[in-house]
Amino acid sequence: MAERGHTTIFRNVRPMGGDAVDLVVVDGRVSAARAQEEAEVVDCGGRIALPTLVDAHIHPDKTTWGEPWLSRRPAGGIAELGEQDAEVFRDTPTPVAVRAERLMGHAVTRGTRAMRAHADIAPAYGLEGLQGVREAAKRLEHALDVRIVAFPQHGVRRAPGTDSLLEEALRTGAADLVGGIDPEGFDGDLDGQLDLVFGLADRHRVGVDIHLHDGGPVGSRTMWAIIDRTRALDLGGNVTVSHAFGMTGAEEDFDALAAALGGAAIALTTVAPSPARVLPVARLREHGVRVGVGSDGVRDSWSPFGDADMLHRAHLLAKASRARLDEQLSDAYLTSAHDGAALLGLERADFQPGAPADFLLVEGECLPQVVVDLPERHAVVRAGRVVARAGRLV
Repeated sequence: MAERGHTTIFRNVRPMGGDAVDLVVVDGRVSAARAQEEAEVVDCGGRIALPTLVDAHIHPDKTTWGEPWLSRRPAGGIAELGEQDAEVFRDTPTPVAVRAERLMGHAVTRGTRAMRAHADIAPAYGLEGLQGVREAAKRLEHALDVRIVAFPQHGVRRAPGTDSLLEEALRTGAADLVGGIDPEGFDGDLDGQLDLVFGLADRHRVGVDIHLHDGGPVGSRTMWAIIDRTRALDLGGNVTVSHAFGMTGAEEDFDALAAALGGAAIALTTVAPSPARVLPVARLREHGVRVGVGSDGVRDSWSPFGDADMLHRAHLLAKASRARLDEQLSDAYLTSAHDGAALLGLERADFQPGAPADFLLVEGECLPQVVVDLPERHAVVRAGRVVARAGRLV
């Protein structure tokens, strides 16, 4: 948090790539007041200031970031990948809290202001992974907002005992949201899993974030079931469907589903995995559907790829969406910044008077060029304080 009465002048800075100005920040917020002589001054050297980004979907508990190289084995689906997750958990001597903090701190240095972190809840782990992410979040709270999802990666019905662990995670306040995963296609019990997850959300008054990889009739059926429960429990604005591969735009009932999602205030997230599986953000927005962007897994048992760099993810979103025009490239960035902030219930960091002074500084000509070129982050500012310089936490 900003020190009360503290004023900083960010001199010679170009908000959103516009003309150079002196940006005045008072108590961590952009101010329209004139600069004060006694204020702290940060020389920005004519660099572009852009709002810091929100990672709306990441799994920091699974990461091997900074660990020795992990050689991965073939896997036949989610169940086998989950088994390999458990092996990595057992065989990696570095605690989850250390690995998660390492990755989350790296994300801050690349310009992430907040994240929704999914932590596996299963009999194989108990609550250890979730508690590790919570510990890491506590250490980084000066620089990063974190919302934690109790995520049943191994299923609820497929992994008996997971239901009581989810209950404990919410009852103790270790988790901020409750998750689910492919209730029909993976867990084999559409109504059973959704009744449990939404029942927990209703009882503990928390949000819901469900991984839905299923497409076709199964994905559509699951979407409508989520919409029905969201409406029935008045959870609008507190439910997210992650991945939502069944909403890629080719489905016959796309517009009807999108309209219903917008009407129920259900958000979606994409990790922009490919042109075939990226969500059509602009088309969904026409129906009032918020879409956040996330990193997903980062160098875990599922994939050797990932870097928790949300500017890179905005680049991938633009590329997967076949962006070409300046406004399309810019929209990929702003989706990752402003739409992600709305999804997490955060204020928009848009440089208007009163907005949180959360921004990153880069060399560049304009926002579209930054999205394409991915310049180094010169500095990252949180609540008017520099929290990272040249890729390192301050």
